[in-house]
Amino acid sequence: MPIRHSIIHKIDKKPVGSPAVLHLASDEQLDSGARDDLMQQFNENYNATAGKAWGFFHAASGAFPLSSWLSEYLAGGSTFLEFSTTAAEHLAKLMEESNLSTGGHALFCHYQQGMTDYLVIALVQETEAVTMTEELHLMTVRRLDLDHIRLAARINISEWKNNPLSKQYISYIKGKQGRKFSEYFRDFIGCQEGIDGPGETRTLLKAFSDFVESEDLGEESAREKTNTLVSYSMAQAKLGEPITLAELSELIDDDQPKNFYDFIKAKDYGLSETLPPDKKTLNKFRRFTGRAEGMSISFEAHLLGDKIEFDEAGGTLTLRGLPTQLTEQLKRASLQLSGRC
Repeated sequence: MPIRHSIIHKIDKKPVGSPAVLHLASDEQLDSGARDDLMQQFNENYNATAGKAWGFFHAASGAFPLSSWLSEYLAGGSTFLEFSTTAAEHLAKLMEESNLSTGGHALFCHYQQGMTDYLVIALVQETEAVTMTEELHLMTVRRLDLDHIRLAARINISEWKNNPLSKQYISYIKGKQGRKFSEYFRDFIGCQEGIDGPGETRTLLKAFSDFVESEDLGEESAREKTNTLVSYSMAQAKLGEPITLAELSELIDDDQPKNFYDFIKAKDYGLSETLPPDKKTLNKFRRFTGRAEGMSISFEAHLLGDKIEFDEAGGTLTLRGLPTQLTEQLKRASLQLSGRC
């Protein structure tokens, strides 16, 4: 993960209307193992953070100037230090206007991963840690708290430049403290929500369930393909990368690599070619399957306790919300049995 530029400014501010005091760094972070380890740990924790959203820039304006400053820097019109300084000054101003906000270390990092360029902007807090001195004495030190990232965004610069119609080249943490707490930071980035990650993931899983049913797959094959989908999607989430439908389709079926992809397109589920994986939704998606004596049962794990009840003592399943087609078949069968009686 080559780091092109990295810098950390600091903003001192207490909540409830207190002024924001900006401490600007005079230069970029030096190329060092500590800097690289910091960004490695940041990315791992950021990727693992739940509650992210995906979006794209508002049109550049006085209200949302960051994209224009970023374009100027990328075009060589300003240095990274100048870009980050201007952005940090704007962040401090917005922070001062927000009564709920607190200060922190404003981290700006432009790095490359594979062939893709990214820009990370985050407000990182400090926390205390205990370490040992060379004399084997305990000592309390201050460190950057990368375990609890609350305000951060990652811009896929390559996607933004090469695919301007994309609506998911920015990811950002929505935050558990409520919309007002993080709203000023999203305005600072100039981002509007574009892709609903949980919704897109749910649609993908619905498409996959329909695909499994349409293919009339055996128990083992259905379980294997489900594990492939979940494993691939979770791996992408861990890397901070999107699910690619064509790639997923190839993994699901080596013999017919376009089968699942063509099914999705033919049924018009409205899915994007790439979509951000939502780990919480994926964790709920496991299939229980079983077949015996002419009976085949298969359902998604999240239905257990909702539409499906399992009585362990009696060894029975109670199903609610049966498919209409199955209900009609059962009604006809019931009438035929009644006629015989």
